[in-house]
Amino acid sequence: MGIRGAAGVRATRGPAAAVPHTWTVATAPGGLPLLGHALPLWRRPLDFLASLPAHGDLVAIRLGPQRVWLACDPALVQQILMDPRTYDKGGPLYDTMRMVLGNGLVTCAQGVHRRQRRLAQPCFRPSRIADYAEVMSAEIGAAVGEWRPGRTLDVTDAMMDLSARVTTGVLMSTSLAPGLAAEVRACLSTVMRGVLLRAVVPLGPLYKLPTPGNRRFDRALARLHHIIDGIIAERRGSTDRHGDLLDTLLRTTDDGAPEPGGHPVPAPDGPAPQCPHATTAPTSQEAPHDQEPLTDQEAHDQLMTFLVAGIETTALALAWTLHLLAAHPEEERRLHAEVDSVLAGRPAAPDDLPRLGHTRRVVTEALRMYPPGWALTRVTTTETTLAGHRLAPGSTVLYSAYVLHQDPAAFPDPQRFDPDRWLPERAGSVPGGAMLPFAAGNRKCIGDHFAMTEAVLALAAIAARWRLRPPSPRTVRPVPAAVLSPGPLPMVCEPRRGPDGAAPAVPSEAP
Repeated sequence: MGIRGAAGVRATRGPAAAVPHTWTVATAPGGLPLLGHALPLWRRPLDFLASLPAHGDLVAIRLGPQRVWLACDPALVQQILMDPRTYDKGGPLYDTMRMVLGNGLVTCAQGVHRRQRRLAQPCFRPSRIADYAEVMSAEIGAAVGEWRPGRTLDVTDAMMDLSARVTTGVLMSTSLAPGLAAEVRACLSTVMRGVLLRAVVPLGPLYKLPTPGNRRFDRALARLHHIIDGIIAERRGSTDRHGDLLDTLLRTTDDGAPEPGGHPVPAPDGPAPQCPHATTAPTSQEAPHDQEPLTDQEAHDQLMTFLVAGIETTALALAWTLHLLAAHPEEERRLHAEVDSVLAGRPAAPDDLPRLGHTRRVVTEALRMYPPGWALTRVTTTETTLAGHRLAPGSTVLYSAYVLHQDPAAFPDPQRFDPDRWLPERAGSVPGGAMLPFAAGNRKCIGDHFAMTEAVLALAAIAARWRLRPPSPRTVRPVPAAVLSPGPLPMVCEPRRGPDGAAPAVPSEAP
């Protein structure tokens, strides 16, 4: 296996001086001739990656003739994420996503990222999120109101639908009539399945064959591009104000302010809520702003990015949360008690968010146990040193939020669902960089506040009216594709009683 020591410095948070640390660099055991570690990484990737921190801080995984370096220590992961010039986005997943999303915030190279983030940032200021929360509440209520007592839902699909309604409503509001919004959601569903398949099974030219699946993917993607181009063209030629995210995006210039005649963008009213120890983006010292607005192609790519990335990750986080609550009745009862006390039978509203502390902790703990972005890659742009080991330009470095979140040193009894980990008096003991559901550095997810707001409002709305139960005992195993999914998750809708003993009103027709 060949473990060797390498002198290095462990990064520290805050004003404390760096602490000298001896890193261990190793090669994962059990590789096969020619294949290396491809089989265990394909067959049981979560178990395989979770076994590697026992062998070193930086562990080489052999995939045929290539090596991928897994950073196992939170300090090394922080070093990678806080230096995006050296560790740029790259790898098979990003290559596939660029085919669909274009050159948006998630997929663009570091060289153009600063301009893109600066143009998109006004859309995600806390004051704008407060406006979006009104739309979120309405769309969540409409989605949950369509459920019926005794009906068996595939909760994963139901959360995809709910999140798609929220995201399209916030992004494009009045530009999508109900029929067109449903078509966008259907196209997104087909496109996202195709992206996952192409990232996990990179068969290249075979996806150009005219098979039924390939034709469905191509049609859905072309239709989605056509709809988005039409909406952007309509907005460019109109003086109407819509007040949605697209409106803010199109009217923002490169200095972070809207173009003349656009909506004034409120100043930030405080930092966006984050999971404990998430790292905010550093201030860049690059070239001055050129005050140019987004081009139509840039707007198109950002809209595609927000649709695809915003829907799936939040939906899967909610699906995992509902699965965990069904398996832990005591935590479910605590959630119901808080929701009943705060909402008192009325729909969840944005003003309720500060009082839904336990609801937020439930979502945060689900993100710890099952982070949707479970493993991501970076590619070195120049020769560098990581854990005292030299990496050549073009080296692939991997980090896994799932592996970090299962570390018993950071999270005692990591397999236990324990929302109270995130009480203020306990969350402070979590090491910096150990909790990374939204990444860190200046490539940190721009929509973290948006996603948490949506998830908390959705969970509160569901818990106020429904108890979801699996129809029969079953083991749910994570499906580690491009994102970490529970797969199909059938559950039966049971109306629950509120604090006054009466069953919450269930409409006879969908809104």
